[in-house]
Amino acid sequence: MGILTDIVVIGSGIGGLSCAALLARYGFEVTLCESHSIPGGAAHAFERNGFKFDSGPSLYSGLSYSPSANPLRQVLDAIGEELPCATYDTWGCRLPEANFDTAVGAEQFCQVLTKLRGSDAAIEWRKFQQVMEPFMSAVLAVPPLALRFDLGAAIVTSRFAPSLLRHAVNVVKLTGPFSSIMDGAIKDPFTRNWLDLLCFLLSGLPANGTSAAEVAFMFADWYRPGVVLDYPIGGSGAVVNAMVRGLERYGGQLMLGAHVEQILVEGSRTVGVRLRGGKEIRARRAVVSNASVWDTLKLLPEEALPKQFRAKRQATPECDSFMHLHLGIDAAGISPNLACHYVVVNNWEAGVAAPQNVVVVSIPSVLDSGLAPAGKHVIHVYTPGNEPYALWQGMERQSQEYQRHKQVRAEVMWQALEGVIPDIRERTEVTLVGTPLTHERFLRRHRGSYGPAIRAGAGLFPGPGTPIPGLLCCGDSTFPGIGLPAVAASGAIAANTLAPVSKHLAMLEDIGCLLE
Repeated sequence: MGILTDIVVIGSGIGGLSCAALLARYGFEVTLCESHSIPGGAAHAFERNGFKFDSGPSLYSGLSYSPSANPLRQVLDAIGEELPCATYDTWGCRLPEANFDTAVGAEQFCQVLTKLRGSDAAIEWRKFQQVMEPFMSAVLAVPPLALRFDLGAAIVTSRFAPSLLRHAVNVVKLTGPFSSIMDGAIKDPFTRNWLDLLCFLLSGLPANGTSAAEVAFMFADWYRPGVVLDYPIGGSGAVVNAMVRGLERYGGQLMLGAHVEQILVEGSRTVGVRLRGGKEIRARRAVVSNASVWDTLKLLPEEALPKQFRAKRQATPECDSFMHLHLGIDAAGISPNLACHYVVVNNWEAGVAAPQNVVVVSIPSVLDSGLAPAGKHVIHVYTPGNEPYALWQGMERQSQEYQRHKQVRAEVMWQALEGVIPDIRERTEVTLVGTPLTHERFLRRHRGSYGPAIRAGAGLFPGPGTPIPGLLCCGDSTFPGIGLPAVAASGAIAANTLAPVSKHLAMLEDIGCLLE
């Protein structure tokens, strides 16, 4: 016998969790279907031999205080969930020019620039901060949780009309690539490379492909007075657990091991989903897919979508995938001054998006000792969206060829980590290597991709709507795009689009986004 609910959400990544939890807060009967045995998607956590690993995101900000501009913090506020965080302000850089620590906030980076590039570069950076100020104000003119994609949008956004009018010119500029702002203001080669790196870490694309809005949001968060970075106590799993608690507090249901095989379409309208094994979940109102654009298309009957629409969405360009190195190590004798994060760039000339050129190191047990047994550290090293799937395509995961290839492609991560902990290989007690095939299999990600590579200026990420009544989408294939804050916003936008305007406005007032 099937299940009847108001709304089915497919996938418990942060986008799906944000959507489902807000829908439950709005009073809908929500069923969230997750294929795997644990929720969280790319943000899930897992444990081996007492070491607690983050599978994905490792760099957080705007979570340790409210009100915050971070959409994820806003969703947590809306569902009444606290998230204890450790805070810090410094991270390590291993760049071709030098190894150094840098802090969020504008002034310390000026000191770095003065040392590496001279006073002219620091002066240029300070002027650039002034150039960015109106864009930083513009991107905050309307909070992400105020957005919706239906006729009610005019009513809700009208509450922010004065702010929008003040920033109208700059709001338009924010839809273009960040390079259109950067090129006229930054000439120093190192600073340009630095901004390219930040853009790549945000979106998987360099400055000429990353939206100015996304960078302006980052500047508004990272370069304000008193800024800190956050790490949730308990890791990314703590974020997921908080979202699940909020969902269930409002009556929503999370179904684990519920693999959606097909989105059901009858009479041109979405009516529910069919799970592996044949069970159907019928939806009175809607189905929301948090799967990627390519994976969502696989769930729909061929005849359900116009051919032109299907072909266009199928042709969405994709970012590359990841390599992951998860380590549990003996921390005896290691310097107590380790940073939580390090970013390694091997070669600027190759470009920040070149395969294995950028490596990120995360050692979260520096901040949260509960992630590892006493006297140990937990480490996550990854190549962020720069591992080509084609190098792995067709390999058998149990084959010797695959195991050898893992060893070869993981070497760049070991070398990056040796720049931080020289004797790391002798200290290792747990070693796990993830590949694009790991992403593809365990995260149900098309070709293991980080997500769509939609370049700013070539069009915005699509909104939550589709040509099929009753079917919406959220996640990194929809507006605003890739990254933890963006996918949380996408889930909220899909939920808002289904919610009555009155309840949407009440939610915004509750979390302090409506100021009379």
